[in-house]
Amino acid sequence: MPQTRIRLAEPRDADAIHALVVALAVYEKEPDAVEGDPADFARALFGEQPQVHCHVAEVSDDGGQSWEVAGIAIWFVTFSTWKVQHGLWLEDLFVDPARRGLGLGRQLLQELAAICVERGYARFEWWVLDWNTPAHGFYRSLGAVPLDEWTVWRMDGDALATLGAR
Repeated sequence: MPQTRIRLAEPRDADAIHALVVALAVYEKEPDAVEGDPADFARALFGEQPQVHCHVAEVSDDGGQSWEVAGIAIWFVTFSTWKVQHGLWLEDLFVDPARRGLGLGRQLLQELAAICVERGYARFEWWVLDWNTPAHGFYRSLGAVPLDEWTVWRMDGDALATLGAR
């Protein structure tokens, strides 16, 4: 049985993080959606005052001699005006399909939940595509609940540029 561990990502992980984000985009049927490269991830995650964070799940098949990044959880801090407390937003969770079944997704979520508890965050939230029923079942098994009464809104491209023009 392979060994597994969860740790905070480091700059040396930028290539693996990028590769897993690309694999996630393919899984989510958006193969051309990723615009950045490993250097962009390195700047976002490890530059001065990063606003986004990443934990990686690693697997070792040789007793801990070498480790391979097999999963990621990219997240950032949010704020609830109703709770008047911070929360944690999980932007992306992805485990290499070849490494699924080792509990890596659960371990990543446990790590982020522990951060919430330690820091006194009120919420741990994320989006899941409607068609991703395996993920729905997994998250429900952990005690998460869907918020069906909310609609996600987005502004980007020309609409964002127009509204943001001064």
